[in-house]
Amino acid sequence: MFSGFSLVAFFAGTSLYAQNPIVPNVGLNDPHIRIFNDTAYVYASHDKSKDNKKFTMEDWWVWSSPDLVHWNKESVLSPEQTYIGTPFSRCWATDAAYKNGKYYWYFSEGNEQTGVVVGDSPVGPWEDVLGKPLLSSDLTPTHEYDITVFEEDGAHYIVFGVWDFYIAKLNDDMVGLAESPKKITINNPRGPYNQDGKNLEKPTDDKPFVHQYNGKYYLSWGCFYAMSDKLYGPYNYVDTVIKAESFSEGYDAPTWPNGFLQGRHGSFFEWHNQWYYVYCDISQTGNRYFRDSFISYVHYKDNGEIATIRVDGTGVANYNANQRIEAEDYFKSDGFQKKEFEENFSVQNTATTAFLCYTNIKGLQNMSSVQLRTAAMDAGTFRIEIRKNNSTGDLLGSTTVSRKGHNQLENISIELSAMQSQEDICILLKSQPNQKLLIDSFIFR
Repeated sequence: MFSGFSLVAFFAGTSLYAQNPIVPNVGLNDPHIRIFNDTAYVYASHDKSKDNKKFTMEDWWVWSSPDLVHWNKESVLSPEQTYIGTPFSRCWATDAAYKNGKYYWYFSEGNEQTGVVVGDSPVGPWEDVLGKPLLSSDLTPTHEYDITVFEEDGAHYIVFGVWDFYIAKLNDDMVGLAESPKKITINNPRGPYNQDGKNLEKPTDDKPFVHQYNGKYYLSWGCFYAMSDKLYGPYNYVDTVIKAESFSEGYDAPTWPNGFLQGRHGSFFEWHNQWYYVYCDISQTGNRYFRDSFISYVHYKDNGEIATIRVDGTGVANYNANQRIEAEDYFKSDGFQKKEFEENFSVQNTATTAFLCYTNIKGLQNMSSVQLRTAAMDAGTFRIEIRKNNSTGDLLGSTTVSRKGHNQLENISIELSAMQSQEDICILLKSQPNQKLLIDSFIFR
C-alpha cells in the first residue's frame, strides 16, 4: 500500500539500493519504453552535456534491459542517417512500434516535424525509407512533433502536437497516414502552464501519450492525464499522477520554472502484469537542460483513475530486504490482481495457483524468515511457498494455514533456508476454488 503520510519513514535508508535515475548522468530523457521479445527498450532523446545552457540534443538513443534495473546502450541514431542529412541539435522525443517483422522508430525534428526509420530488430540498423518527413510542419494547426504510437487490434495510430493534440491511423506499411489527422477534444484540461484552468492559450503541454487499461483510454501529457471510452475521444481531464506527497527526501527539488508538474515527458507501459510510468526528472542533475529518466509503479483505482505515484531513488524491480515490501510492487505476477484495500493497494489471488515475483532483493544474507501481512477474503486453507528465482525454483520455505475469512489483516510467518545477499524471490499461493487471500505486504527478518 502507498500512503503519502509515511513517505519519510518508508524511504529512510534506501540510497544504497537506488535505481532511479535508470541510467544516471548521461542525459537520457523523453523516455518511451516498449516491450519487445520480453525485453524492455527505452527509445529516448539525449541531452548532450551537464553543462548545457539550452536544449542541446544531437542524436537519439535506444537502451535495453531484461529487468528494468540493468541497462545496456544498444543503438544511436544520428540526424545524418535520416532525411535531415546534416548535424542537428534538436533531436527531440521519439517512440517505436512493431508490425509484420519490422520495427519502426518515429523521431521528432525539433518541434516542427516527425520522421521515421525502419529496422529488422528493436535496435536497428535503421533505414529512412521515406527520405522525407512522415508528418510535415504544415499538416495541422499544431506542431507535428512529440509523437506516440498506439496499437489496437493490429491497427496503429499516431498522436502528436502541443496544446492541441491530433490523431491519425497509420497505413499498414507504418510509414504513411491512412486518414487526415483529427483533433482530440479534451474537456476541462489542465497543464503545467494552466494549473487553474484559465490559460486557454496553453491549456495542456507537449509530449502526448496514449495507453489503454481495462477498457478505458488514457491520454496523457507529462504527468497530466484524461480518460475516454473512445480512442478518438472526447477525453475528460482527470488529474496528475504526481503530487507534492509523491516525493521522497532529496527528490522534490530542484525542478522546472513552473514547478514539479512541468517537464515530466514520458510514457506508460505494462510488463508481466505490472504497470509503470517512465518520465523525465532533474532533481539529481539540477539542470533542466540535462535530464534523467525515472520509473515508478502505476496502480489503478477501482474507478479507473491512476493513484498518485512515488518519486524516489529505489525505482522498480529493486528491493531492500530490511524494509517492508508492498505486495503490489511486484516485478512479475500471474493469478493475482491488484485491489484497493483500506484506502491503499494490495493483491488478491484470482486463481487456485498464483504467484508474485520480486527481483533484485538485497540484504538477505542474515534473514531467516519472512512475515506476510494477509487477509482471508473467504474461509479456507491456503498453502504459501517461497521459492528462489521463479515460481518453480528451489523451495526456500512454506506453510499451510487455515483461515475463517473475516477480512482482517494478520501475519503469516515462514521460516526460510539460507539465502545469498541478493536473490530473486517468488511467493507461490495454492488454494481451492473461490478461496481468496489478500496479500498486503511482507518483510524479511
